[in-house]
Amino acid sequence: MKETIRDFVIERDWIKYHTPRNLAESICIESAELLEIFQWSLKNNYKKNESNNFQNSNIKDELADIFIYCISLSNALEIDIAQTILKKIGKNKSRYPIEKFKGRLGKKK
Repeated sequence: MKETIRDFVIERDWIKYHTPRNLAESICIESAELLEIFQWSLKNNYKKNESNNFQNSNIKDELADIFIYCISLSNALEIDIAQTILKKIGKNKSRYPIEKFKGRLGKKK
């Protein structure tokens, strides 16, 4: 996936625009577009079976845009995103042990 996204960017000569700052801004913008789909929703729990195909399609597109920009940022900074995620999950396991946090909401111990 990283190579596919890198090739897409290079083929269009967009690499000069893919600075860490621009990519971080794009992640935020796309995240806001995802959140906008849920804006003014009267339901607290959105379930895929309750959505219409248009909304579900938009959710998938916005989520894909977020991931594409995240991967582009990892490419720009030469970060091994898979290793970084696994390392962060390890940190979270230490920070939030099952015996203290299972079924709890929030960070309080």
